[in-house]
Amino acid sequence: MIIYNTTYHIDAADAKHFVVFMHEVYVPAATASGELTKPRLVRVLSHQDDASECFSMQFETESTSILHKWYKEVGTKLNDELLKTFKDKVAGFPTLMEEVF
Repeated sequence: MIIYNTTYHIDAADAKHFVVFMHEVYVPAATASGELTKPRLVRVLSHQDDASECFSMQFETESTSILHKWYKEVGTKLNDELLKTFKDKVAGFPTLMEEVF
């Protein structure tokens, strides 16, 4: 099992809007094809400051080839929409992980 994680840093003033966007726009579009499953948005507690908040968005998928296909067909468009909505107030970096046990 592959876990596709993206950690986002968002301006504190936009954090609530970000959570709503992820819940109402991003996750439904990301999971519509069935290639990504088990979405989970969590707040990162180890990196807190007054100016920003951090979140980790996680999905599971069967393989890296399925993830690559999803990213070409869906992921790039969703990333563009996220950047269009939040502009320079959000930064994200992806991490690919493999479940060991």
